[in-house]
Amino acid sequence: AVIQEAWIGGVSTRRVDELVQAMGLTGIGKSTVSKLCKDIDERVGAFLERKLEGDYPYLWLDATYLRQREGGRIVTVAAIIAVACDAEGRREIIGLHIGPSEAETFWSSFLRSLVKRGLKGVKLVISDAHEGLKAAIARVLGATWQRCRVHWMRTALAHVGKPQQSIAAAALRQAFLQADQQSARQTWRHVADQLRPRWPKLGTLMDESEDDVLAYMFFPAAHRTKLHSTNTLERLNKEVKRRADVVGIFPSEQSIIRLVGAVLLEANDEWQLQQRYLGVEAMAETLNPAPTNDTLQLPTKA
Repeated sequence: AVIQEAWIGGVSTRRVDELVQAMGLTGIGKSTVSKLCKDIDERVGAFLERKLEGDYPYLWLDATYLRQREGGRIVTVAAIIAVACDAEGRREIIGLHIGPSEAETFWSSFLRSLVKRGLKGVKLVISDAHEGLKAAIARVLGATWQRCRVHWMRTALAHVGKPQQSIAAAALRQAFLQADQQSARQTWRHVADQLRPRWPKLGTLMDESEDDVLAYMFFPAAHRTKLHSTNTLERLNKEVKRRADVVGIFPSEQSIIRLVGAVLLEANDEWQLQQRYLGVEAMAETLNPAPTNDTLQLPTKA
């Protein structure tokens, strides 16, 4: 148990060997550590394949890129982590998938596996702009897509010279400061027209991504700070990368699932002991929205 927990926590096999010797036992080889850690597979498998119950209005998806050996060469694969918020406002880590993040078939198969396990009631999916993802969301979940605002801002500012980026960023943020969706859209278009003469590519980007970047404005104001980006996954991804850096290159896909799944299992247990991530009162508004004229402003589903 000590060896397994040390391995999950980011201790290298060499350091595990030193730890075992410090406990008064004989040294332990790298292969033995690997065999012992395979016992983790059962726990990780049960966690990643558990049944999902109830509605999950919000779903966050993000990718962490890892290196893996495949057929005698080293390739980069995406470890997609899915986090959802249930009707009680609590976060859960609900899935992990390994593969090429740009392929629509990859996203579709992952989302279908979540639905098969019980995922339902999804109203908004928050992620970066991965190719194939929007079509997969519409086909499998029928939910609205929110493009991560943080990632979008980086893309937008890439069209602006470095000396002027702070000015452009301040202008772009004006839309995000509005109190309702209608005001945000009006401000967005006004800012786009102001910036277009100087940075035409930025203006075009704003025209094309308005619905995707402002989708979160339709949802309760109390939730918006958590819905406009994938920041809820940032700390989780950093912990995954910290642990993966100890390994360096994974020998197989199963070894990635074992390690990353164990890290996610531990993080999920911690989340269950924390207070609700989103307020229950506003969640009721999300699940049962009152019919108003604003409903007509819901962004077109991806």
